[in-house]
Amino acid sequence: MLKPTIGIEVHCELKTNSKAFSPSANTYGEVPNKVANVIDLGYPGTLPTLNKGLLDLGIKCALVLNCDITGEMFFDRKNYFYPDNPKNYQITQFNTPIGRNGYVSVSYDGIDKNIEIEEIHMEEDTCKSIHEQDHTLLNFNRAGIPLIEIVTKPCISNEKEAVLYLENLREMLLYSGVSDVKIEEGSMRCDLNISLSDSDKLGTKIEVKNIGSISAVKDSILYEIKRQTEMINNGDILREETRRWDEKTGTTILMRVKETGNDYRYFPEPDIPKVILDSEWIMSIKKTIPMLPNELKDKYRDLNINEIAIKSLIQNRELSIFLNDLIDMNVNPVISANILTGDILSYLNKKYIKLSDTKITKENLSVLINKLDSNEISSKIAKEILPEIIENGTLVDTIISNKGLKQISDENSLRTLIIDILNNNEKAVLDYKNGLDRSIKFLMGQIMKETKGQANPVLANDILLKELENRK
Repeated sequence: MLKPTIGIEVHCELKTNSKAFSPSANTYGEVPNKVANVIDLGYPGTLPTLNKGLLDLGIKCALVLNCDITGEMFFDRKNYFYPDNPKNYQITQFNTPIGRNGYVSVSYDGIDKNIEIEEIHMEEDTCKSIHEQDHTLLNFNRAGIPLIEIVTKPCISNEKEAVLYLENLREMLLYSGVSDVKIEEGSMRCDLNISLSDSDKLGTKIEVKNIGSISAVKDSILYEIKRQTEMINNGDILREETRRWDEKTGTTILMRVKETGNDYRYFPEPDIPKVILDSEWIMSIKKTIPMLPNELKDKYRDLNINEIAIKSLIQNRELSIFLNDLIDMNVNPVISANILTGDILSYLNKKYIKLSDTKITKENLSVLINKLDSNEISSKIAKEILPEIIENGTLVDTIISNKGLKQISDENSLRTLIIDILNNNEKAVLDYKNGLDRSIKFLMGQIMKETKGQANPVLANDILLKELENRK
């Protein structure tokens, strides 16, 4: 039986203010060629200067991915000639990558596995090629953008492991602040190496380049496994080749055949001195790493937050940070998580906005949550209040006062109302006497209808049950 073996290379843009070796801004969406720098373009007489932010984030990435950090390292020149490479070389790390022997943990179908990372290294990006019908355009804004390349060992067994690895990797890089990992903006790109074999020896390696989404990684793996299996079963000879994923057709397309090994002529970059990372520097970076997704999941589970809410929180870093702030304010974590991942997230998705685009504050929301927790307001009233909190930032107490939404908690008033409801709904009372508990739900609905949702639900339920028992 043919067994697939997969390795993944991820290029991830680092979240620095400026480019890797020049003072140009590290931005996205600027007018083409507006932030192209003479240093990044390799003009004669220009010299690169190493961005300390690049090193700081490189160290952080190595720590987050459980790598051994290289204490002494230097940069290399990778020499090749291609239209998108203005200097005809790329500054990268070859002999001394910043991190080695890391891993990312995945779990599925009762399987726990560490996806082993061979190395991670820092480098600069080349410019962006824009292919049109009969010509190619070049945007030099991307030249010099700082990248981290994360290379796994050939240890991934199937598309499930690949997807989980990339999802977990993305979350770890996002939460640590290493990268925005916005795949849609090209700040995270994937290359695949896929081979099939019926033994422990690796088969012929097929490379699939520049995959732009995690779902496309899954689809391209499944397609390549099917394509290679059919070729092997038909007796065809597989060649080492580079292919690209075509989203429109759902197929991989041949780019080039690798007849010989690549010879990029690496040699040490002469204009950047050797870098020495001492333990004090590494420890100072380690202290800045916040709680990562797996730790947050454990924290939320300990607080009895349900798994659906946890998944939504981890997928939305902004919501997760907001929840952590609320937890620090000693509000009910379960109610907080349910509101954030329920009504608030639904509102954000409907409006196509982020939490930071709204007027909501943790102080104001905490007031709402505390009132819910103490049964001062009902969930119905909370839903009525939330839009105004989100859109205008109006104080909770002000909304309650202006709209007359204060919860009815006067026992005598509620008892009088409930007695009237029972007198007018004799059938429901009879159903209760006959053991039909659904009658309680009906009667509570009548109470809430009469009070416009302002009756204290706990108190109203207690009074209702007592009055029903009195009528048996």
